[in-house]
Amino acid sequence: MPASRELATASRPKPSGSRRATGLPPDERRAAIAEAALQLLLEHGTNITTRQIAEAANIAEGTTFRVFRDKEAIIRAAVDLALDPAPINRALQEIDRTVPFERQLMAAVEIIQRRMIDIGRLVSAVGGPAVFAGRERPIPDVAALASLFAPQCGAFRYDAEKAARLLSALTLAFSHPALYGDEPMSPREIVSLLLDGIRGLADKSDLRASSPC
Repeated sequence: MPASRELATASRPKPSGSRRATGLPPDERRAAIAEAALQLLLEHGTNITTRQIAEAANIAEGTTFRVFRDKEAIIRAAVDLALDPAPINRALQEIDRTVPFERQLMAAVEIIQRRMIDIGRLVSAVGGPAVFAGRERPIPDVAALASLFAPQCGAFRYDAEKAARLLSALTLAFSHPALYGDEPMSPREIVSLLLDGIRGLADKSDLRASSPC
């Protein structure tokens, strides 16, 4: 599940009169504040206050300054949380391997596309330089994608890792609005393009020769 979705529930406004959160270790408190701040950033941009962040995290405003120096430090932590590759890697690894192969790839494409949407929202809210400065660009985990192809590798001319990179590249290229316009390809179309190309099936039978991994 993408970070912004996970945070939507965590940072819903608390009912009036609710009690403040109980004490947490500093690392857990930092994570809770970053989670609350991320949802606020996605909704309102950087024009938010530490008071709003504290209310979303259900803590006193002064508590934020026990673990963060200032609002800018909170925003940096929220962006780090949004770009954390762990959630998308877990989602890719948890794809059901018992469903048909094409459906597994479509599920992977959907996960990557949701990730792109979340990061796009973050860039719109915070700004590209603030999001990516000093950070690696988030890309899907090749090993997790390759594990989808490994059982089928004898059916393709490329090994599992290269096939995974091709799926990732196609998804990024045909989903990014700057590269493909406002209507990204659907997961079904992207998987079909990867597996079948753009020639008619009758024209490309010689291009699908099997090769061992």
